[in-house]
Amino acid sequence: MNNGWHGVDLDGTLAYYDGWKGIEHIGDPIPLMAQRVVDWLKNGEEVRILTARVSSAFSDRLTAALYIQEWTFKHFGVKLQVTCEKDFAMIDIWDDRAVRVQENTGIRIK
Repeated sequence: MNNGWHGVDLDGTLAYYDGWKGIEHIGDPIPLMAQRVVDWLKNGEEVRILTARVSSAFSDRLTAALYIQEWTFKHFGVKLQVTCEKDFAMIDIWDDRAVRVQENTGIRIK
């Protein structure tokens, strides 16, 4: 039963990131976040990689998605969906750059 999906940023959130080293380079998994993804998958929850690497501004976005899916298969045993878009089924976003705000107020939550 699908109750939505978790959006997980790649660089700096799920994979170590220490600067751009090319489309084919994706760092090692970050243990705490990787375990969270494993747990979600074991519970039958959907996880998508939410990354700017596949945005329309990036000319190699399709190739990037293939590298990312190979990386997720290597580390999680499944090729996770890769996107740069939110939708109404998204449960939450896990990202190293996001700032959370209180709903309908604009007040930053620390």
